[in-house]
Amino acid sequence: MAGLSVRALGLSHFRSYKTARLELGPGPVALFGPNGAGKTNLLEAVSLLSPGRGMRRGSAEEMARRPEALGWKITANIESLGREHEIVTWSDSGNARQVLLNDKAVPQLAIGEILRVVWLVPAMDRLWIEGAEGRRRFLDRLVLSFVPSHAEVSLSYEKAMRERNRLLKDQVRDAAWYEALEARMAAAGAEIQANRKATLVRIARAQEGARTVFPAADLALTGPEATFPETREALLDAFRSGRSRDMAAGRTLAGPHRADLEATYSEKGIEARNASTGEQKALLLSLILSNARALAEDFGAAPLLLLDEVSAHLDAGRRAALYDEITALGAQAWMTGTGVELFEDFGPRVQRIEVTDEDGLSSLRPL
Repeated sequence: MAGLSVRALGLSHFRSYKTARLELGPGPVALFGPNGAGKTNLLEAVSLLSPGRGMRRGSAEEMARRPEALGWKITANIESLGREHEIVTWSDSGNARQVLLNDKAVPQLAIGEILRVVWLVPAMDRLWIEGAEGRRRFLDRLVLSFVPSHAEVSLSYEKAMRERNRLLKDQVRDAAWYEALEARMAAAGAEIQANRKATLVRIARAQEGARTVFPAADLALTGPEATFPETREALLDAFRSGRSRDMAAGRTLAGPHRADLEATYSEKGIEARNASTGEQKALLLSLILSNARALAEDFGAAPLLLLDEVSAHLDAGRRAALYDEITALGAQAWMTGTGVELFEDFGPRVQRIEVTDEDGLSSLRPL
């Protein structure tokens, strides 16, 4: 089956890299080296081959190498479903990033159609015990891997909501100011909710019967959105009827932006937030792998998997099982770790690249 992989990657003035280039095969990639060498920076560059702000959600200005601050550029040759593509993305002097796909200027959404990217980073380790915003973002990233247009719909909703909130804070009572904004919010909100629910169904189906050592999770949308009207018409009516309450609060109190993602450890019947730290990590990995299995079936190839420092937090059995699942999926997983020994169970199935740092300048050495 034709897969999905980065076959060449070039960086210019990105984070700790002044210049770097990698030539790669289609298989998994292990990046190893000391903390601070630039491993996560490289994963972030790969994450920017998809729509959005990347796995760190940094600004374009933050990504530029210091002290030059000249802007940055990422170039990648991609193999996707048997076809080759070139993606170039860059930012000049902190301006909004631009994208070329096969030498043609395109919106970010266009690269989401040919390349699917999913990541798991250490900041997500506390996903189940911190605020709902992080869980919404995690869910929407899963949604985006199935429905690239979800990013555009979400942006439309957020822009209209910001404008509505401004009216609420200014105590504007004329209904005419709200009508167009609420119509946009209702249309986008209904689509957001439908996309999220469809993704949860797809993830659940991918978990059924999967031969894996990672625990299955029962997922559900909770919070105000769970019982919020789902159709555009019902959402529009709810926004209209809620204006007085929202005006008192100075913000929109109901809608997709108030949703939460609840996970339950299926086998034990306990909520993820009450599971052990190791179990919470295993549940996250289970969802990422389920997402990959579903995409392998629906899209035709497993997504790029960006797994930052994941191996160090797994026991030897689960680490070997993870590597076996990645291999079975045919996924190009980019993994980081401080030592090459963390990837011993991969054997010859992985491409090993040493990342070093000298005076704040990262460099790469394939083994």
